[in-house]
Amino acid sequence: MNNEKKIKVAVNGGIDFGSKLTANQLRILAKYMEDGQELELTTFQQLYIDIPDSKKDEIITDFESVGLHCYPVGNFVKSLRTCNFCKGAEEEGMPVAIELNKRIAGKPVPFTLKPAYTGCPVGCGEPLVNDIGVMKINGNQYNLYIGGKTKGEDAEAGSLFKENLNPEELYTTVEEIIRVYGEKGKKREPFHKFLKRFGKEELIENISQV
Repeated sequence: MNNEKKIKVAVNGGIDFGSKLTANQLRILAKYMEDGQELELTTFQQLYIDIPDSKKDEIITDFESVGLHCYPVGNFVKSLRTCNFCKGAEEEGMPVAIELNKRIAGKPVPFTLKPAYTGCPVGCGEPLVNDIGVMKINGNQYNLYIGGKTKGEDAEAGSLFKENLNPEELYTTVEEIIRVYGEKGKKREPFHKFLKRFGKEELIENISQV
């Protein structure tokens, strides 16, 4: 088994406020770990685990049987980062975050794309410093930010792209942004660099009308 080809898989307990795992989920993860093997915890509330490529489908099925969600690692849209502390799932729009994640997580893109969500203007989910950021505001409306960068000397906050979106408008707009980035972005071009090269106005012109 030690000589088998391994692949890296990202797992978490699903989209929720905070990062939580149950005892059963921890036991299943440990089942597929060798002595001395470590789990890597990412800033996007995911755990990276290396598993045998030949048993990938079997292991992922086992993970999913206890409620673990599995995502590809590499140049894909990451699962949605959410707030760590809030508990008001309905009030803070958690059903919308879950649905958005279902629609975008795992889609192939030119370079790893990091989306984030926060249920109120406090911004615990850090939407302004990630590639795509969603902030729930009054009622059931959402502001959408793009182009944030969290690391490096050129780190910067994202800019407001659209505001007062209802859930369906939010889903469609984010999906369209990802589609255009996938079609127009250069290989291994981070989203913030794509946005500076391509331009916000050009992006607006290239997305379908919402």
